[in-house]
Formats: sequence, structure tokens, C-alpha cells
Amino acid sequence: MQSQSAQSVEQHPVAHVPTLLTVKQFARKHPAFPEGGLRHRIFNARTNGLQESGAIVRNLGRVLIDEEKFFEWVRGASR
Repeated sequence: MQSQSAQSVEQHPVAHVPTLLTVKQFARKHPAFPEGGLRHRIFNARTNGLQESGAIVRNLGRVLIDEEKFFEWVRGASR
């Protein structure tokens, strides 16, 4: 028999947690996007649609990239 808390976990799946990476982490993981290019895109995020896409998360002076939303933005920007 399962405890009530274990049952509630099974019934309520955890929401999708985005993968947030620093610029350096993102560039290491995806070499097609070098740090300088990422920083240029982030600097111009207000005009290139990156900020509006939600791919950039600013937290305590740190810039994080939502990996999934970034690639959605890349795919959309190339159309």
C-alpha cells in the first residue's frame, strides 16, 4: 500500500522545468553558438525579439538562457 503523499505525486505530474544555462555553459554545450555571438544577441535582445521570446532570464544580475525557448527563437528568426 502506498502512502497518501506518494499517491498524490503519481496523480499530479511535476511541471516541465526549463533548462537554464549561463552564457558560458550554453556556449560549451552548443559550440555552434560562441560566447561572443550569444552576448551580442543578448545585448540586442530588445530589438531582435530574443527578450520577447522569453529565452533570456535575468536573475540577481545574472543572465540565464532558457535552452528550449532559445532554440524556438532561433527557428522562428530563420523564417
